[in-house]
Amino acid sequence: MTVLVPIANGTEEMEAVIVIDMLRRAGIDVDVAGAGDVVTCSRGVRIIPDMALHEVSEDDVFGAIVLPGGSEGVEELIRNPYLENILRRHRERKGLVAAICAAPTILHEFRMLAAGATLTSHPSVADQLQQYNYTIDRVAEDGLLITSRGAGTAFEFALSLITRLADATTASRVASDIVLYE
Repeated sequence: MTVLVPIANGTEEMEAVIVIDMLRRAGIDVDVAGAGDVVTCSRGVRIIPDMALHEVSEDDVFGAIVLPGGSEGVEELIRNPYLENILRRHRERKGLVAAICAAPTILHEFRMLAAGATLTSHPSVADQLQQYNYTIDRVAEDGLLITSRGAGTAFEFALSLITRLADATTASRVASDIVLYE
């Protein structure tokens, strides 16, 4: 199983890198697809993606697609001509989608959120998502949707993904390995 993490200039690096790192520690393959050869994140960290978004094939099947936040990155991903198609194919296959910080607005803009979806986001975009079952939980799970609040919740978000994609034992092991909890 492979997880796709799309990134763009302005992506919040903690939300991308923590998720990528934690999933890989859990033994989950991660493909980072960028909207450029080098992506400059919100705090100036540069990431070299594994592939470009336009290189994601229609035949690629992912265990999940994880959307990191960062307001500028989210805006760039919304404007990316490839991301919407990638997400639509994934949703048609009943794939898990996860979004943190401002990234739930990508799903809203693409009209991919069910009317009664339970979700959360960064407080700065909460007003754009009030028509859903909005919560201020640090991580919200609703069927094939996992959302989270921001960089400060990235570890919990990643552990929720690991629990869903692997199991709770693997999530506990990864948390213990990095001394997240004592």
